[in-house]
Amino acid sequence: MFFMAMAMSTALPSTTFLAGDDRALLIKPINPCIRVAKPLRPCTIMGSSKQGVFSPLVILARNVLGRKRFNLLRGKAIALHSQVITEFCKSIGADNKQRQGLIRLAKKNGERLGFLA
Repeated sequence: MFFMAMAMSTALPSTTFLAGDDRALLIKPINPCIRVAKPLRPCTIMGSSKQGVFSPLVILARNVLGRKRFNLLRGKAIALHSQVITEFCKSIGADNKQRQGLIRLAKKNGERLGFLA
């Protein structure tokens, strides 16, 4: 109780707290000599692909299978996925422009998840 009464008696009125010259006392000057480091760039493994959730698994598979066999398998998987998207677009009646947009979206999602590492 004593501390509350003490805090209330020493508090400044709200009308003079931010008015006029009092506001200038609250603002600290910024030291212009402070240097800020450049932000780190994300690590890229292959091309413009970013480190995604599945990147370690993809890299492991590429190292185990070998680059040539891995690229053949990846090409078959991408072709199969494009066929699935095409069949889906046919079933819902989407035109070719929408189908191409979905394939581009699948590629962007694959890059973000790390499938193209």
